[in-house]
Amino acid sequence: MNKLVKLTLGVVATAAIVSCNQQASKETPASSTPATSTKEVAKEEKIVYVNSDSLSEKYQYYKDVRTKLEAKVKKAQNDLQAKGQAYQRELAEYQQKAGSMSATERQATEERLVRLQGDLGRMDQNASSNIAQEEQTEFSKVYSAVTEYLKKHSEEKGYKLVLTYSKTNPTVLYAEPSMDITKQVIDALNKEYSDKNASAKK
Repeated sequence: MNKLVKLTLGVVATAAIVSCNQQASKETPASSTPATSTKEVAKEEKIVYVNSDSLSEKYQYYKDVRTKLEAKVKKAQNDLQAKGQAYQRELAEYQQKAGSMSATERQATEERLVRLQGDLGRMDQNASSNIAQEEQTEFSKVYSAVTEYLKKHSEEKGYKLVLTYSKTNPTVLYAEPSMDITKQVIDALNKEYSDKNASAKK
């Protein structure tokens, strides 16, 4: 009997790739203006980042979706386990009584057990497929909520680029703490989510 495939809840966050154009160095007179520092360029371009680990831990919408999906996985596993145990009981009972059954009874029982085994396989496959599809749909909504907010927030603040950082997938190896907008993003997203739920209950 196959076991229900466990779903890996993915982390939702926005991502972008910084493209750097390098120019060949040229000799300049001693009196020329000093080159702009990397720190100044970053400040001028208003590049910021969001810690996706913190986002997944503290964004209530993400946590609610994850909890709902985990509950569905657990229920599907329990249902499959219960039906699997029922099948095993019938199989054991048949094995005990097979010697005293007629050929017709044995054939009918074996056919029934084969059908039950097939049902278990289909139940496993359908449950895994349905949950995977729901996971994709739900986290797509979470992703949209995050990106829509960041687009609006970036326009207000003048951010040119919003990066994402995660310890498991460090696209940003280092950034100054002043460039980290994770807390304000999470606070704003949670308020938006809370307000939306409050409106829906009215």
